[in-house]
Formats: sequence, structure tokens, C-alpha cells
Amino acid sequence: MLERDRSMKISILTIFPEMFHDFMKEPVIARAIEKEAVRLELVDIRLFAGGSFRHIDDDSYGGGAGMVMRCGPVLDALETVRTPGSYTAVLTPAGRRYTQKQAHAFAKMEHLILICGHYEGLDERILNHADGVFTIGDYVLTGGELPAKVVCDSVIRLLPSVLRQQATQEESFEQGILEYPQYTKPADWKGEKVPEVLLSGNHARIRAWRHQEALRITRERRPDLLDSSERT
Repeated sequence: MLERDRSMKISILTIFPEMFHDFMKEPVIARAIEKEAVRLELVDIRLFAGGSFRHIDDDSYGGGAGMVMRCGPVLDALETVRTPGSYTAVLTPAGRRYTQKQAHAFAKMEHLILICGHYEGLDERILNHADGVFTIGDYVLTGGELPAKVVCDSVIRLLPSVLRQQATQEESFEQGILEYPQYTKPADWKGEKVPEVLLSGNHARIRAWRHQEALRITRERRPDLLDSSERT
């Protein structure tokens, strides 16, 4: 588990490390790196493929369209970064859905390793060497690099000293439901007005309104999040 006086390490195994260069310069990520709250390590899987062409994919046994990432280069790369207590997660559509709860679990780890899938998929034997397999949604992307950025962003913002603690406590999913509506100036924009209760200064009424609105929005947009026996 991560100690508060130590930085977290995230190792990203990918065939496109250049896709993360700008990501590491984004304000929150760059600040976390500067504060030594996190260390990001990019590992190019191609460097572990033999031959002059460094092939990291091949045809699928049994036939089928598309190419499959070979287990040799991926697992050789994994062995160079794996440490005692590290957690290895493979990012592929054939995984369980990544959630805010999982982000909190990752944020407590000392060393997280992310393997980015690509092409038609990964040799299934790679998954045998992982601790978890995750997808960020029920859709297919070209590769695991975008999901890896999503995981990194969701985890890094939860680390101590990266954001104010209050900034992450009332967000969507933190209480099992979506966040309440937010408003700012002007109070009246072309006839569209901020709800009166938010201008009342009555904090008890505001808290009650926000809770009810959070439930309303969750019922409309994500009813699957609601346990009717507890929240209705």
C-alpha cells in the first residue's frame, strides 16, 4: 500500500509511448509529477521484440481478421518493471468495467502497471500474468493507450497533495450516485435563472436540494446506479 510520504509509481507498457508525452504535460498531471506525488514510467514494448522489424503482433491461431499482440514481447517487458507488491492491469474491451471505486483502490497502491492492448487483441496468455483486466466502457477503441490515460488521470487526481480533498468528495460516483447540478454567475442568463434555493444562503436547504437533484439526475441518466431499496 502507498505510504503518504512516498510517491506512487505507474508503469505504462505500450507500443506508442509518444502518445503520453503531451499527457504528462497537462496541468494536473505535470503538477503531480513536479510534487513527486507520482512517477510515470513509459515502457516501449517494441524494444522487447526480436528481429530487425521488431514484430509485436502475428496472425491469430484458428483464423480470423486482425492481428494479435504476441505474448513474448509483452511479458518480457512486464518482467523488467514488475516489483514485489506491484499490481498489473491489462486494458482491453474484454475486461470488467473500470469504476471510481477501482480508481480509489489503485490510488492506494505503491506501484501500478498498465498494459495497453492493441490491434485485434492480446494473446490470452498475457492475461494469465496480470492481476486484473479492465475496460473503461462498453465500446471498442483502437488501443489501450486512451484507457491508460483515463486510468492515470482518475488515479493521480486522488493522490494526496494533487487536488484539495474537498474537490473530490462530492463528485459523481463518490456517493454511489451522480453529482448535483452546478451553477455560477450570472444568476439570470437570458431568462434562464439559477434555482432560488442556491441564492438563499440557507445551507440546510441547499444540502437537501442538492441531494434530491442528485437523485433525480441519477434516475434520469444512470438508473442502474440506484438501489431503490436504499435511495428512494
